[in-house]
Amino acid sequence: MTRFVRDQSKGLLIGLSGGFFGGLAGLGGGIIMIPLMTWAMRLTQHQAHGTSLVAIIFTSLIGAITYFIHGSADWAAAVILAGCAMITARFGALYAHSLPEKQLKKAFGCFLIAISLLLISKGTVLKLSFQAGPVLHYAILIVTGMFTGFLAGMMGVGGGGVMVPPLVIFIGMPQHLAQGTSLLAMLPGSAVGAHTHYKLGNVAKAIALGLMVGGAVGAYLGASLAHHIPELYLRILFSFVGVWMGTKYLRS
Repeated sequence: MTRFVRDQSKGLLIGLSGGFFGGLAGLGGGIIMIPLMTWAMRLTQHQAHGTSLVAIIFTSLIGAITYFIHGSADWAAAVILAGCAMITARFGALYAHSLPEKQLKKAFGCFLIAISLLLISKGTVLKLSFQAGPVLHYAILIVTGMFTGFLAGMMGVGGGGVMVPPLVIFIGMPQHLAQGTSLLAMLPGSAVGAHTHYKLGNVAKAIALGLMVGGAVGAYLGASLAHHIPELYLRILFSFVGVWMGTKYLRS
């Protein structure tokens, strides 16, 4: 019983951290939870990815509701993104399961660094956003949803880091609206990916409950605070942490 309480307590703290940063940046929080689970809980990379997706179901739900309350969620766009992500999330999870541990760690490190640099450059290098026409608008949503779903299933993340930049750059969504929409859209895809990982034995049940509760609470706090912090500060903080963690993964 003592070990159970200890594991759930660690899961709770990891979920709080991931949910809080995820709510702030419009992400599921997987890029924070996965490194913490592998370093603090000694989970394998495959277990960390699968268990992270279970928690992301709750972090994305609570975060999306909070953003929606503040008027920052586009339901129509979210439905298209989510539907496409559900199609490819399972294949991403299966692909991750087929990779050796070391290769999956390196892939996750590269993913962290790429997402972090993309977010920090979004307001400078990628400042030339444009308003897409109706056909291109839906094409961008479909491609983004399918690509995000595969990466979410493979990397054990909600996919907000991949989803938010195209919404801002190519569709012209304000930052907070894009974050709320991405949180809403990642919910079904995360559920499909989590179910696939669960069937493959990649979910650590010992910490799942604490992780889900902590993630939900952290997502609410982070999403609530996000509307009171300038988005540039959010990008800088998130990018710094992401590059640092990605570098550690590559060195390992």
